[in-house]
Amino acid sequence: MLGRALPAPLAELLADLGNMTVALPVLLLAAGRSGWRARTAPLPRRWLPPLAAVVAMALVPALVGPLQAALARPAPPGALAGETGFYPSGHAATAAVAYGAAALLLLPYAAAPYARRLLITAALVLVLATGPGLVVRGYHWPVDVLGSWALSAALLTVLYGVLHGIRPRPGAQQAPVTRRSAAPRGRPASGGPS
Repeated sequence: MLGRALPAPLAELLADLGNMTVALPVLLLAAGRSGWRARTAPLPRRWLPPLAAVVAMALVPALVGPLQAALARPAPPGALAGETGFYPSGHAATAAVAYGAAALLLLPYAAAPYARRLLITAALVLVLATGPGLVVRGYHWPVDVLGSWALSAALLTVLYGVLHGIRPRPGAQQAPVTRRSAAPRGRPASGGPS
């Protein structure tokens, strides 16, 4: 049904959004822009976000490749039938991490609420459009794409934590800090008899 609604040339174009040659330049442009915008910040703070995003992208093939080899999932019927190594989808993970990380890098510089919504929406559209393209073209099963999105969500959550820090929720109770007396051991803290 999806194949009839999505013509093959369009499906191929959408599948190509997950190619490293398409997605990586988007991430690198966002990383460069983020580094440039933060050029007045102290050196570690300036380059931590772009570096963390590039490391997250480098983790995609480092995680997906061994998983594909270990699971040896067969290809869907079609041109790739008989081959294995299709779960999780490398293209879906590449698209999700590249476009998601690019959005996370640029989000602090989108001051207007509509610009922030537009940035997040664009990243989601690019990520979600890749999946149907991969399935319709017969490159992956739907579960291959879903597995990649789950892996990518984990990577992007860690990246978000690195970029924005893990902060306690507002209003959350924190454990009280207790101070010990500065009196030496063996002596009472008060001025009473020893």
